[in-house]
Amino acid sequence: MRLNPSRRPQTTSHSEGCEFVPREWPAACTLPCNRLSFASCYVYSPRAAGRLGEISRRLCARVKQIDPVWLPRYAGCVYQESLRDLQLAALFASDAVLVPVPGSAETGNAQWAAAQLAIALRGVGLANRVWLGLWREIAVRKSATAPSIARPTVREHFESFRVMRFGMEIRRIVLIDDVVTKGRTLLAAAARLQSELPNADIRAFALIRTLGFVQHMTRVFDSCHGVIRWAGEDARREP
Repeated sequence: MRLNPSRRPQTTSHSEGCEFVPREWPAACTLPCNRLSFASCYVYSPRAAGRLGEISRRLCARVKQIDPVWLPRYAGCVYQESLRDLQLAALFASDAVLVPVPGSAETGNAQWAAAQLAIALRGVGLANRVWLGLWREIAVRKSATAPSIARPTVREHFESFRVMRFGMEIRRIVLIDDVVTKGRTLLAAAARLQSELPNADIRAFALIRTLGFVQHMTRVFDSCHGVIRWAGEDARREP
């Protein structure tokens, strides 16, 4: 079955024609070994000085704004990297279903960056299917504009998500996000899906990873593979 990624969920769809899986915060993390493997290709710093710092901020802005010219170019660079990086190529295996992670706002008719990134990745040949079945039912505070102490927790993200009931068998999921900072959103999304698909292989790809408050950057394209771990009730990203 080939999914139609251009068909976006409607705000009223959950009450007619769609079934959702009830939410229940797991007593313990449902992810295997309490970790989520992820890959990333670009880096961004909100404060780094110099030309590379400015380029990284421009990159992040273009992705967030769903720039119709640049987003496919960035997806093309990911494809080119997959030709050299066998681990990245394996992440986007032919049986993988790309599941974009919703932004902080309640999911509605508006496009969101991760969904358009997933469609762009499919467009360059990195996937056959994109599934928009993970929704944000309850808006959460936007992490980028919130002080660190007020950013949504893993549990808050988890409880804000709804999952449409699957009309097909899914064995492998690649969560797609535009930017990863600590990894709370990705970890919550993975736990939410794993609670309903305990046998699914769930991994993640974030186009950009935040470097934090570094003062100098040596590169903007910096492909890596890492993990996001549970740390108590929080997330810890490595690297």
